[in-house]
Amino acid sequence: MMFTKILIANRGEIACRVIKTCKRMGIRTVAVFSSADVEAQHVKLADEAYLIGGPRPVDSYLKGDVILEVAKSSGAQAVHPGYGFLSENAGFAAACEKAGIAFIGPTPDAIEKMGSKSHAKALMQAANVPVVPGYHGDNQDASFLADESKKVGYPQLIKAVAGGGGKGMRLVEKAQDFSAQLEAARREAKNAFGNDDVLIERYVLGPHHIEFQVFGDTQGSVVHLFERECSIQRRHQKVLEETPSPFIDSQQDDMREKMGAAAVAAARAIAYRGAGTIEFIVGEDRQFFFMEMNTRLQVEHPITEMITGEDLVEWQLRVAAGEPLPLTQTEIITGGHAIEVRICAENPANDFLPETGKMHVFATPTLATDDDVRLDTGVVSGDEISVYYDPMIAKLITWGEDRAEATRRMQHAISQTDVLGVKTNLGFLQQLVKHPAFLAGKTDTSFIPTHRDTLFPDESHLPDRALIAASLALLSNEASAAGHDVWDRKDGWWLNRSAHRAMEFHTVNEEEIVTVDIETVGAMRRVQIGEREYAVMAASQHAPLVSFSANGHIETARVLIRGNSISILFADARHTLRVVDPFVFEGDADTNNGRLTAMMPGRVVKVMANVGDSVKKGQALIIMEAMKMEHTIVSPRDGVVERVAFKENDLVPADAVLFAFAE
Repeated sequence: MMFTKILIANRGEIACRVIKTCKRMGIRTVAVFSSADVEAQHVKLADEAYLIGGPRPVDSYLKGDVILEVAKSSGAQAVHPGYGFLSENAGFAAACEKAGIAFIGPTPDAIEKMGSKSHAKALMQAANVPVVPGYHGDNQDASFLADESKKVGYPQLIKAVAGGGGKGMRLVEKAQDFSAQLEAARREAKNAFGNDDVLIERYVLGPHHIEFQVFGDTQGSVVHLFERECSIQRRHQKVLEETPSPFIDSQQDDMREKMGAAAVAAARAIAYRGAGTIEFIVGEDRQFFFMEMNTRLQVEHPITEMITGEDLVEWQLRVAAGEPLPLTQTEIITGGHAIEVRICAENPANDFLPETGKMHVFATPTLATDDDVRLDTGVVSGDEISVYYDPMIAKLITWGEDRAEATRRMQHAISQTDVLGVKTNLGFLQQLVKHPAFLAGKTDTSFIPTHRDTLFPDESHLPDRALIAASLALLSNEASAAGHDVWDRKDGWWLNRSAHRAMEFHTVNEEEIVTVDIETVGAMRRVQIGEREYAVMAASQHAPLVSFSANGHIETARVLIRGNSISILFADARHTLRVVDPFVFEGDADTNNGRLTAMMPGRVVKVMANVGDSVKKGQALIIMEAMKMEHTIVSPRDGVVERVAFKENDLVPADAVLFAFAE
């Protein structure tokens, strides 16, 4: 019998996603939230919501006992764990079942079997599912692991057995690096999962990350819903996913059928129930190996929904309620191509380090229909991106009859999406989806390092069209604010003379200031930028769109303005600049040479230098954890440590001074 009320033991985008399906099915929802999420969207969308603790996940979203008590007191008949947090916690799943509350996920036994990468690989070998050569045993002695490392060969990966999302994973390219990488992997695994056990496996050359969506029910049926190509990654975390896989499609062979059969065999081996994902690593020789199983709904599940027309959350609910799978394998059909990008608060130019802050403006694309463009998010304009949680802002998904159409729709959708107030990877994504190698389907896991020189937008120079669009938008805003009184105008208006106005803009990295001189004569504007002159006619201005003709060439841009920050979005590029305020003191760029400041808020994991130590430029000084990832911060110069501001486990605000140096 279908549930009438469920509790969602999660937050953000996935909580909102589950609520959407529940509303359609007439199921009431109960949200839980931390003190950092009082105003969160999932709290507002749910029928009921309960505060469960402080902002750190360990004080709230990881407190299974507290969440279970809320489920009991609210009358929820089931718990949906989403992904992350408690979604793959066998103890929590068992506690739910013991309390008579359905866990919308696999059995505790299945979670436990797949929770250890080493044990999972042993099970897969027994089920005749191919696995990557390596060491997956229980002996975790460092010297023993070093010996096994040499047997496995290089390059190789050290992986946390309880890991996921790239945490507790390190690439080792030569024997002398093993000990340091082992220590780092263990430390990060301990912080993230409470378990520092690792495995070692051969690094597959020319690797593709291809996964299969599987589903099982309580009647013993198991099916797959085809594959997802997830090879474009940074820091072992996915950036873009698509289905079907262009790599599988590149040859007319039976690879898809073999991988699908292996995925179903893997799920059958543990009598799997609910939604799961079998992840394979596929070499350039088209050999595939089992990597791991994610015993939950994946972040990238929407692209599977787009090509199959199925609601996977509804499937989860029906299976958890004891119903059989909605379709048999032969009844599952696919059509077209789907692509998903993850919009994150991060700085791609700074090694994709996470960013935090308030999203003053979150501009989203005009959605045509749910059939071709979809945006899954848990935030809106004005929401805060917190240090305590994953930096993902939204997932943008497009569908097309073929890969080319899905790509064109994605290019257009990204060109309509922007955030002001916190740095994002949107500029990087815009470059990615028009890159020739991506368009050709050549997308292995080394895609970003291979094409680094051409993937990152050049922000050192502002093109004239961006400066013109920004100037026109500012003039339009000022004219709207002034009303009809000419004495309130700020566009340089003079009685019986043409209006003159000079505007100054900073590039985003503030390496230069550009001056734009504008003379207005009737409807025409003469724009001077350096030695270049343009005759500009504003064709139409309906905020945020600006359309103009410059020397006979018509351009249209979406211009977003918040304070002195301006973002200009063209169909093929985006630019960020800042209006120079002549009344604000800019400061001296060299005043911080004797200090090292935090690039983001976070928690100190390890301090590796003390007062009085002599350090070299590039030497590791401190390891910080932010948004579930470790970041090693190095010395910006040679010098002597004069002050150490924080100790292990301290919380550090953004821009705080970490170290001070003497010559």
